[in-house]
Amino acid sequence: MIKNTQKELLLEQIKKTPIIQIACEKAGISRATFYRWCKENKEFKEQAEEAISEGSKLVNDMAESQLISAIRDQNLTAIIFWLKNHHPQYKQKIELSGHIKTADETFTPELQELVLQSLKMAGLKEENNNLTQQNNGK
Repeated sequence: MIKNTQKELLLEQIKKTPIIQIACEKAGISRATFYRWCKENKEFKEQAEEAISEGSKLVNDMAESQLISAIRDQNLTAIIFWLKNHHPQYKQKIELSGHIKTADETFTPELQELVLQSLKMAGLKEENNNLTQQNNGK
């Protein structure tokens, strides 16, 4: 019975602070005990994972609240962070340039044989193959 009470207390602590070390300290158990309980008891492990998820959502809400407060206080870093992550016009953009060559490429006979063997081994190609015909101009 004491063990179940300890588990319940630990799960409640994890929901408030989703950091295992801190939650264990507050519940008065060791991290090793927590991980042993998870290993031995699938139901407890699932409850712990749910508690961690719940706790993470709580921390996210608190962080977002603090970020909004910082924006209200005209904190330029907070403003920039918000815009980069919530406004499409301010998101970082990556530009790629280059050339893709796909047309009229021919395989060397060695590469062609290697590709055919690989396809056969994978069960994706039968003995009569279109790859040979295509590369031979047929």
